Amino acid sequence: MSAPAGAVAPELQRYAVLDQRLLAAVKGIRILPTVAWPASLEDRMIAAYGQGRFVLPEVTYARPDLGAARAELEAIEREAGGSDASTADPIDADPIGDYLRRTAESWRVAAEMLEAVGTAGVTAPSIALYGKPGDLIPGSQRSNLDAARYFVELSDELGADLLADDGSAEMPADQLRNELASTLDAFFGVGMIKVEVDAELTAKAAAGATRIRLRGGTRFSEYDRHQLLAHEAFVHSLTALNGRQQPLLASLARTSPRVTATQEGLAVFAELMSGAIDIARLKRISLRILAIDMALNGADFVEVYKYFSACGQNVADSFHSAQRVFRGVPPGGGAAFAKDNVYLSGLLTVHTFFRWAFKQQRMDLLRHLFAGKLTLHDVIALQPHFESGAILPPRWLPPWMQHVHGLAGKLAFSVFINGIHMNRVQADELSQGL
Repeated sequence: MSAPAGAVAPELQRYAVLDQRLLAAVKGIRILPTVAWPASLEDRMIAAYGQGRFVLPEVTYARPDLGAARAELEAIEREAGGSDASTADPIDADPIGDYLRRTAESWRVAAEMLEAVGTAGVTAPSIALYGKPGDLIPGSQRSNLDAARYFVELSDELGADLLADDGSAEMPADQLRNELASTLDAFFGVGMIKVEVDAELTAKAAAGATRIRLRGGTRFSEYDRHQLLAHEAFVHSLTALNGRQQPLLASLARTSPRVTATQEGLAVFAELMSGAIDIARLKRISLRILAIDMALNGADFVEVYKYFSACGQNVADSFHSAQRVFRGVPPGGGAAFAKDNVYLSGLLTVHTFFRWAFKQQRMDLLRHLFAGKLTLHDVIALQPHFESGAILPPRWLPPWMQHVHGLAGKLAFSVFINGIHMNRVQADELSQGL
């Protein structure tokens, strides 16, 4: 007889213990804070670059000692079981063991990456975690780099006059904070998620389970507001809060390195499904991938900055975009922090997964994707535990996921339209039918 929903069955108890050990082991592994640049350095250099004084940044990083964490993670990998990547033999048939092994392994790779901070040694583990621009898109012979070039070229063809339909960014961070807080209080409950303004934040916004931060001194547009709700609140915060509801795997509330691609891909897909994305946003995401490729091929920080500037970004945005590529690595070229590779590759993979699940009539898989911080592989592999109640379905779903018939309609249209080859379409064919 299966355990009641929300209860931990005795045979799964050892996984709950390993999961708690995992969370304790990774407490000191803080990826983005370790590779972040001081805001004071950014301010000085943005001012200098604005005056045409281009010098390579000099960034000093505090290199953490994560030896004890790595040793514990290796022990958890062994004890969790799962499939052995070196032999492809199943060591443990339970997918929860495999989930824990994969998660511990990704944290161990992240620890190795952070122990190399400030050197080119960050590059290889960051690619292992986040992929690289040349990776092929699942189900396609085209690469992430090909997709990035396509969206940049399409954006340029449409012209800058079509990229600002929503008007200029005029909303101060404090005003946006108040508006977001009101919306989130109504959706999740009063005070469940706090919205704060943070002058030290490098990114425009960042989200955790109970806090969303906005970069101080920044002005936001209506598109920004819609995007932050769809991306940060209704994916990143929502999946973290759902993960906190899980009785067996508390780690489902935390973004492990291995789930980054799915999480960011799902968040950008949410922008797409809720109408919170425009071609300019796709261009920004794509330019970062092209910039990673440039850096890996030898371009230094100044060259990458000038590339963003030539593509139409202002001084501050060009600097911040280049800085994202060179977080944690030397700025002289040949090295890169590959995290921004996941936004476009993740979007394309998640979009494909949604269409595949629709064709398979497995809408339950799509709902389960929001039950915590999961990869697409996890959602499929852990289905027996969703069915038994050991892993709970999500308490919250994004607004666009709550209307299943509307979602099904969009996916049905997408699946069918994908079979139309645009290079075979002639204008006179279209005009004859109207």
